[in-house]
Amino acid sequence: QVQLVESGGGLVQAGSSLRLSCAASGRTFRAYTMGWFRQAPGKEREFVAAINWNDESTYYADSVKGRFTISRDNAKNTVYLQMNSLKPEDTAVYYCAATLAVATMDSGRYAYWGQGTQVTVSS
Repeated sequence: QVQLVESGGGLVQAGSSLRLSCAASGRTFRAYTMGWFRQAPGKEREFVAAINWNDESTYYADSVKGRFTISRDNAKNTVYLQMNSLKPEDTAVYYCAATLAVATMDSGRYAYWGQGTQVTVSS
């Protein structure tokens, strides 16, 4: 069982940066691939980024590639999402998620989810 708690969201202007954090409970954090997803009003939840448990390889949605960076600190049981050059279209609730599978964009493969943190980017 893994419990996830996101933090770091807020209201920022376009072009700004934010860093989201996701703190995980449990002693087996390092065994989980971690992902970030987002859901904008009226839209389906979409994949943002993921980091593998084994080699910490990373994967990104095309829409955030080059602007967002996912990382993890296994000693702190925390995964981060550094978001730079934010755009109004990045406005969404951001969720972190955990899976025992390798990194995947398929939200159905993630067994554990946080409650989400709101990111709002004004133009």
